[in-house]
Amino acid sequence: MRVVVVTGASGGVGRAVARRFGARGDRVALLARGEKGLDAAADEITRSGGRAMPLPVDVADFDAVDTAAAKVESELGPIDIWVNTAFSSVFAPFAEIAPDEFRRVTEVSYLGYVYGTRAALTRMKPRDRGAIVQVGSALAYRGIPLQTAYCGAKHAVQGFNEALRCELLHAGSGVRTTMVQLPAVNTPQFTWLRSRLRRHAQPVPPIYQPEVAAQAIVYAADHPRRREYWVGASTAGTLLANAVAPGILDRYLGRTGVDSQQTDQPHDPDAPGNLWQPADGESGHDYGAHGEFDDRSKPRSLQVWASQHHGLIGAAGAAVLALGAIGIGASRR
Repeated sequence: MRVVVVTGASGGVGRAVARRFGARGDRVALLARGEKGLDAAADEITRSGGRAMPLPVDVADFDAVDTAAAKVESELGPIDIWVNTAFSSVFAPFAEIAPDEFRRVTEVSYLGYVYGTRAALTRMKPRDRGAIVQVGSALAYRGIPLQTAYCGAKHAVQGFNEALRCELLHAGSGVRTTMVQLPAVNTPQFTWLRSRLRRHAQPVPPIYQPEVAAQAIVYAADHPRRREYWVGASTAGTLLANAVAPGILDRYLGRTGVDSQQTDQPHDPDAPGNLWQPADGESGHDYGAHGEFDDRSKPRSLQVWASQHHGLIGAAGAAVLALGAIGIGASRR
């Protein structure tokens, strides 16, 4: 039984991650702004046999995050795992995102990770143990149109995490940090994020259910020596294509990236979204983990299993090659 902190735990991937930790009996601290979602997540964890501590926190406020971490340690015990997944964004062309909006996205989606990591590391380093998981995205490597603020933040998290990992390795620390790069996931973000698009935003297919992401994140928390994990064949394909032919991918996304992120349904571009206030604040609605694309979302990913079992796959491949060589040798006798 471990003490786990999950930011962004009121909905989406963070909600699914918190539930998975709770279902195995962990003590889970839930950090997010939306109290309705936090209370519902805490109830799910309690009913599954875990212990939950909902803490309303804006991760863009370091003092609030650090105070929450102190409360977790005083009431639940030393923090073993810290998962950063809280974020916000604005769907719009860059020229239509106001400077204060861009700053807010950066404060939540990048500095929120920095603040959470600092709060965790301050407590983990003296004990020389602990795992910090940064929940990233294929967009940490590959920017796409309409998401300049989000892509910039994810790229920043990637660089920050790599630098921190090097420092921990240099120090010989027992604290580990790893990153999990996600594909498009069916979360409520496409309902609650601020969007200036005239059509409803959607994840770029193929779309995966948040439980696929949660399974990979919990596995990474338990096996944090790997520098990063890729989730979904689309993530692997995107990152490999970007490494080989980024210019071609620029042109492809320039042609397809805008339409592929929008449905045919109209959207009010003046809708406020959750950039400044939690989505469940005024409505009192618990959005849960899933978005509105259940009928188009994949409940599992073979690539995730393969990513977690490199050794087994390598051994199987070697065995196949060896058997093939034996067969060829026998046929020549």
